[in-house]
Amino acid sequence: MQVDITNLGGRIIRLMIPDKDNHLRDVVLGFNRAEDYLPDNNPSDFGAIIGRYANRLAKGRISVDGVTYQLPQNNGPNCLHGGPMGWQYAIFHVEEATSNRIVLTLTSPDGDNGFPGCVQVRVVYSLENNSLRVDYHAESDRTTVINMTNHSYFNLGQTSDEPLCHDILDHMLRIDADRYTPVDETSIPLGDHMPVEGTPFDFRAAKAIGDDINSDNEQLHIGRGYDHNYVLNHPSLDAPSVTLSCAATGISMDIYTDAPGVQLYTGNFLNGVCGKQGTRYPVHSAVCLETQQYPDSPNRHWLESTGYLHASEPYHTSTIYKFTTL
Repeated sequence: MQVDITNLGGRIIRLMIPDKDNHLRDVVLGFNRAEDYLPDNNPSDFGAIIGRYANRLAKGRISVDGVTYQLPQNNGPNCLHGGPMGWQYAIFHVEEATSNRIVLTLTSPDGDNGFPGCVQVRVVYSLENNSLRVDYHAESDRTTVINMTNHSYFNLGQTSDEPLCHDILDHMLRIDADRYTPVDETSIPLGDHMPVEGTPFDFRAAKAIGDDINSDNEQLHIGRGYDHNYVLNHPSLDAPSVTLSCAATGISMDIYTDAPGVQLYTGNFLNGVCGKQGTRYPVHSAVCLETQQYPDSPNRHWLESTGYLHASEPYHTSTIYKFTTL
């Protein structure tokens, strides 16, 4: 396997995986050149490191040590993925680069996109045994909030020379989660997590993504498909919490993570943007599986996922994407 990374947003721009015929396939959406990712060219989160806070913060507000901070409101009334100029557009410093490892660092100053505290960030990408591992590290000089993830758009069945990207509705997906997080019309959590049992959100046994995506379900109507947090039953780097596979190519991806949640997003707002080799990316042409703290955690005070980072307290989370053939 092979991964190509740019220090513009720490983005994965190409991820080449052998299929069942041992032909390398690029399994992530994106663009041909690093400059194509600039916000003035193609504003997107394709493959990016997301920070300071992944997912949504209600009304773009957080309270830290009794002080309320107003953040950018770039997703309706809410702050999404750190704001319109979050870390997905930051230039990371390349601290180390070898044949199977790259270390990226970033200083996010106090007040960056409205967030308090100066945060030192370190992200390590490493390849080993057909796995891509991502280790996220951060420290702050004062209390702040943080939630880091990678926003790759996966399609395990695509070839780069086709003019239109195939959808991922036939991909089989398993998520080890008994509960998910229902949202309001602005995609902010309504309250408690809810059982997946008896709903279209039940992926505890592998099923095709498209099996229930068009169900008459209010939550699916709100997101125009799946765009919801799953509460992982057993987050671990020793056993996979998520499995995605494509029978056509024989490629299977297991995701191991110590993060408490994963956001399932089925490319509901892809609009035919022109990507690699002129390929168009229409709706549902990729699936994102963003390992994360729960959305809006700092404002919800879920004990198991607060989203706060205190001064001199190390933040660390890891995710492993392991590839095999069926």
